Amino acid sequence: MVIINGNEFDVSGKTIAQYLGETNYSTARIAVERNGEIVPKSQYDTVILNDGDTVEIVSFVGGG
Repeated sequence: MVIINGNEFDVSGKTIAQYLGETNYSTARIAVERNGEIVPKSQYDTVILNDGDTVEIVSFVGGG
């Protein structure tokens, strides 16, 4: 199980890009942190989620 934004998901073995593709996240306005380290967007296709990983996905919102 992988903890994503505080919730457990059975997505181990998938890449970050695969997970994001299955959800409604727009990669243009998010940042992904895996186990305390920011994952560069260029690595979303290669970073594989593993059991026990903790992921935080932050969406950027504009406004003023």
